[in-house]
Amino acid sequence: MPTIGGLKENDGMRLLVVEDEEELARVIADGLRQNGFAVDVARDGADALEKAWNTDYSVVVLDRDLPKVHGDEVCRQLLKQESSARILMLTASGELTQRVEGLSLGADDYLPKPFAFSELVARVRALSRRAVKASPPVISRSGIVLDSTRMGVSRDGRELRLARKEFALLETLLRAEGRVVSAEELLEIAWDENTDPLTNAVRITMGRLRRKLGQPPLIETLIGVGYRIA
Repeated sequence: MPTIGGLKENDGMRLLVVEDEEELARVIADGLRQNGFAVDVARDGADALEKAWNTDYSVVVLDRDLPKVHGDEVCRQLLKQESSARILMLTASGELTQRVEGLSLGADDYLPKPFAFSELVARVRALSRRAVKASPPVISRSGIVLDSTRMGVSRDGRELRLARKEFALLETLLRAEGRVVSAEELLEIAWDENTDPLTNAVRITMGRLRRKLGQPPLIETLIGVGYRIA
């Protein structure tokens, strides 16, 4: 799976939701996006494996009963691929034996349906922090304090109100610790697979973020290369 500058290409909160029920897949994906995640969706096990092969996800929310390739086999194949993604398995059964089976396959967590969406978000956040390497929920650098748990940001003690995409770009740049991050990498992290790769969404969002951060300028642009925290 691809890496950039020694770090995972998608070293952010990029998720894959694997669910064959169309309406449930839409509800889960939309709800996670509203909580600041970039989300791709697969409707069967074969599609899930293809997406996971081409993209490094932080967390895979995996329904167990899938067409084409069963969720159990998807879980096994992800482990065989040495995927760094954490796996949250969903199932209609909440019986103890089913939970044990799911975890014994290599899933990191298990959530029976129906579930409270707030619990799903909390479990996904916890798993995403464990993916690849543990990342501190609070980052403090260059006068910026960013708390990923409550999605709060301040600069020199001044609270900032950032949109989800602005927050994702700032968090990615802060976690890069001075490394230059390309526009393509930011697009992979903060948006999803349906985004046009030729879009100027990163540039526009970066402009809004810079205005909210205020003076002196914090984000440096390296033309043709990317962005970094100055």
